Amino acid sequence: MFDLPKYGDGICLARMAELLERLSIDRARLQRIAVVVTGSNGKGSTAAMCAATGRAYGLRTGLFTSPHLFRFNERIQVNGIEIDDDTFARLKRSVEAAIADVSQRRGEKFGAFEALFALACLHFQEDECDFVVFEAGIGGRYDPVRLVGAHATCVTSVDYEHVELLGNTLELIASDKSDACAAGGTIIYGENCRGLRRHLVEYNRWRGCIPLFIRDEIAIDNEAQSGSGQHFDFQFGYHDFRRVELSLPGAFQFNNAAIAITLFLLWLQREQPRKAPGRIETAIRSGLRDTRWPGRLETIQQNPLTVIDVGHTPDGIRQSLASLTAIHGAGDWILVTGASRDKKADEIVGTLAPSFDTVICTAAHHKGADVQGIAAAARLANPSAGVRVAATIEDAVQFSQEIARTAAQKVYVAGGLFLAIEYATVLKGGRAEDLNFF
Repeated sequence: MFDLPKYGDGICLARMAELLERLSIDRARLQRIAVVVTGSNGKGSTAAMCAATGRAYGLRTGLFTSPHLFRFNERIQVNGIEIDDDTFARLKRSVEAAIADVSQRRGEKFGAFEALFALACLHFQEDECDFVVFEAGIGGRYDPVRLVGAHATCVTSVDYEHVELLGNTLELIASDKSDACAAGGTIIYGENCRGLRRHLVEYNRWRGCIPLFIRDEIAIDNEAQSGSGQHFDFQFGYHDFRRVELSLPGAFQFNNAAIAITLFLLWLQREQPRKAPGRIETAIRSGLRDTRWPGRLETIQQNPLTVIDVGHTPDGIRQSLASLTAIHGAGDWILVTGASRDKKADEIVGTLAPSFDTVICTAAHHKGADVQGIAAAARLANPSAGVRVAATIEDAVQFSQEIARTAAQKVYVAGGLFLAIEYATVLKGGRAEDLNFF
């Protein structure tokens, strides 16, 4: 979209501030209307549920997420509608002109994600959004979303990812993500951050940030999941909601939904206090029930049953696999797997392969790791499995669908985002090489 590298020169905060000023972004208003979602897994689902709740409450709601799955436009939405091509093109010209000016004065190059973040801010301002949910790209300390200055943020989960940028311990990674929150704000931490509680309490103490933890200050109870839907009980402060229904599958969505609810409640308490509790509860129930977010344990075909998952960290993959078997049963599955070259392919495949008797190993067109290496990792993790190599995604779709139809089995596609989305595209008659990612 932009003729820019993925990352810009060094730390982006100063040049981003100058860019937003050049675009006349009202940052004080942006801070008032926005919340920020960070984390290793679950950011997109959490952001989508929070935005859907805002819409259900009657707020004109913006949503900024990444990465996209099929089109760039997915990343920027207002009231659930993607930015249209004409608006995208017009704002792109404005952002490019501003970047050229700032780059010349500062002698620094911007990155594509920075440009897209600025475009989103401009779109939300022009569209007069009342409430905006921003999903971070990488981390939070030096991510453009820190420029929002949000007083309500979250860390959905923490796992080893982007260690060359964020640090090689969970404490360092969680600390980096926490820094998206403005001083004096509140940070909601997902359930798998509880083991870091003592560190995070001390880390936030002198910035005056209040940490809240799922299953400690924010209660989840009576979770139930099935293929037809799931529900749970939620309690935070004086809010006590029973049997809140979710449209998104997977046990990990209870964590994400509780965070989304609390983010919205914190924002509402700060910006629009003294609102009717009944109206709030109605909006929360409607928002979570109506949220749609592709790629996470998504059923893309019924016959044979075919489920894809875009999770790409070991912890996220373990959670998705557990939910897959809880919802659809453990038997009669064919695994289609692969990983991106910059991910922990051996650990990812080693997490998945032991649960399947048939494993088809392949490589995505975009950044796919060597297929022979994937197959070796699968054989090492599960010597008794039938491991087959598919040189391309197209071959993997053909092999897996033929085997599933012949043997009355089901297909699970997991290991990476590009793998899952390319598989879904080919299955629906598209071309994987036509997809554009950055």
